[in-house]
Amino acid sequence: MGVDLTDLAPKHEIELKELSGKIIAIDAFNTLYQFLSIIRQPDGTPLVDEKGQVTSHLSGIIYRVTNLIELGIKPVFVFDGKPPLLKAETIKARAEVREAARQMYEAAVEEGSAEAYKYAQAATSINAQIIEDSKTLLGYMGIPFIVAPSEGEAQASCMVSKGAADYVGSQDYDSLLFGAPRMVRNVTITGRRKVPRRNIYVDVKPEIVELKETLETLDITREQLIDIGILVGTDFNPGIYKVGPKTALKLVKKHKNMQEVFGELEQTIENYEEIKEFFLHPPVTDDYHIAWGRPEPAKIKHFLCDEHSFSQDRVEKVVERLEKAVVETGKQKTLSAWF
Repeated sequence: MGVDLTDLAPKHEIELKELSGKIIAIDAFNTLYQFLSIIRQPDGTPLVDEKGQVTSHLSGIIYRVTNLIELGIKPVFVFDGKPPLLKAETIKARAEVREAARQMYEAAVEEGSAEAYKYAQAATSINAQIIEDSKTLLGYMGIPFIVAPSEGEAQASCMVSKGAADYVGSQDYDSLLFGAPRMVRNVTITGRRKVPRRNIYVDVKPEIVELKETLETLDITREQLIDIGILVGTDFNPGIYKVGPKTALKLVKKHKNMQEVFGELEQTIENYEEIKEFFLHPPVTDDYHIAWGRPEPAKIKHFLCDEHSFSQDRVEKVVERLEKAVVETGKQKTLSAWF
């Protein structure tokens, strides 16, 4: 998902506590995919309730978002709205990949293969119920959320650009193409993590990426960065075969415009101008109000324990932590700064 600029963008590791007091506009779909992919049983199956409904995302929200609140971080989740027509082919292709992965997962389980976990992760998908349940739980926790007109990451980027938030929270680099001055990666997946299919653990820390530093380091403009993303592949196009970030950077710096790049590659990208225009001027809105509220313990417990089979004891403990964290934050920054 998203454009891959891992090899190009300068990143700075920080401790999660360094984000205390900061507002993070979290790309909700990106984060839910992370929760659904990572929070699983050892055999790859997601967490489910007694009715067979997936609950991995709810576990991620209640426990990991509570961790952020305890550190004084102020998250606001930004959900995707209506996908642009440009994304139709990508959505179709991803559905086909997930279906193929699901079939391979079932075959791997039958064979007792260790590859089952990998295929299970690749088959991860988000449906309307997962989205609705996520919004419900966030509401009960007092965490604000916004539904974007179109791409959530575009809306989050706009919010940071206008000062309504300090960082976009996402694993992808699309927010840089959308013009976000600052983004932070790994904010909801920090900690000790097992490397897939290997008996190795690594410490995952938040990484700050800044647009200005990236452009200065690469000696390019934002428009050129968008061109690089389009060559590599975005949510709206598959990119050009065998053109990675470093090759794309060389091509964009070598030529005056993309037509010359396409000429050297002897390939073109359909809808190039439309894709670039979408990154430069995506549908966003200023019609939102961000306010963090007090958690509603009874509603959280009923929703998680009675409706989704969570452990009563564990939920009571995390709700106590959440309530305490909100009170402490209020004391430190005055209640008006939180509510």
